[in-house]
Amino acid sequence: MSKVCQLTGKRPIVGNNVSHSNRKTKRRFLPNLKKKRFFIPETGEWVTLRICTAALRNIDKYGIHLYLQMCAKKGFDTGITL
Repeated sequence: MSKVCQLTGKRPIVGNNVSHSNRKTKRRFLPNLKKKRFFIPETGEWVTLRICTAALRNIDKYGIHLYLQMCAKKGFDTGITL
């Protein structure tokens, strides 16, 4: 299963571990993904999404239906028909 947020499109990025002696080794910064079920009252169905915590905060702020519409308008493929 890929480590990509289904709503925001966040994915792992690459950076360096920097030691005390300033040696640099490659590392990955992974998004903070959570698997969450949502009930959409407008359509009457349950949806399971793998989303990052930033998207979860936005869903709390705007509501799931409005946030899915905003993501669809931005061009993200959520896999959900509204």
